[in-house]
Amino acid sequence: MEAVIITGMSGAGKTLALNHFEDMGYYCMENLPPKFIVDFVELINNSTKSIEKLAIVIDVRARFFEDLSETIQNLKKMDCELKVLFLDASNRTLINRYKELRRPHPVNPNGALSDSIELEREMLSEIKDNSDIIIDTTRLSAISFKNKLNSIFFNGNKKDLVINIESFGFKNGILVEADLVFDVRFLPNPYYIEELKELNGKDDEIQNYVMGFDDSKIFLNKVVDLLEFLIPKYKAEGKNMLTIGVGCTGGKHRSVCLAEKIYSELKKEHSNVNISHRDERLW
Repeated sequence: MEAVIITGMSGAGKTLALNHFEDMGYYCMENLPPKFIVDFVELINNSTKSIEKLAIVIDVRARFFEDLSETIQNLKKMDCELKVLFLDASNRTLINRYKELRRPHPVNPNGALSDSIELEREMLSEIKDNSDIIIDTTRLSAISFKNKLNSIFFNGNKKDLVINIESFGFKNGILVEADLVFDVRFLPNPYYIEELKELNGKDDEIQNYVMGFDDSKIFLNKVVDLLEFLIPKYKAEGKNMLTIGVGCTGGKHRSVCLAEKIYSELKKEHSNVNISHRDERLW
């Protein structure tokens, strides 16, 4: 099993790191008491449902934190490929981050921030000295930090952007999780044609009807062109998931048809493309 213990100064980016490891397929935990980690790894190794990659954040808030050094040594004796990642930042940077968040420092919530940071440095000095990897996040943006993690742990690879295309009906509420929403209510509605009313946008008859209009073809081409422009930009930004909503009045005919067409076009160039129809249960 591959395991990473993420530790370091409070405010140095441990939560951001843990979230990124989770995005990259790791089973993630936060502030499990160190003395329980060995038992947990043994449980995983003996389980029929094995966890191959594990990331755990441990900091001074964890109970029995003083046991961490011993825990690390015990894990290295087991069938476990262990790396200890220590995150650091300058005192000034940590103070500024805490001021922005307006949170008390975990070492001494009622004490001076600078004193708490110095005390935490003393508490972590042994762990830092024995860490496999140390990253100073003082001058790193969130994207730069993720790229740094990619270069160290994931051979420079970024997780491919997952693209979710979902149709919906405005009368049942907008798709709140969508990053982009396309409204296709300007297209002729098959609902008002008796022989098409009971069909849905997956049926050939509906697709032939909707795509029989020039506006539908122009719209599809322009949307696909826009998405092909945006997708590399989102990837460069570090976005892991893009949700595209396509809405019509009831979420049964036009939006389903166009969502299916957009899906078919994007699938030609991108591997992680999914499609769903939110209001399908209401058809």
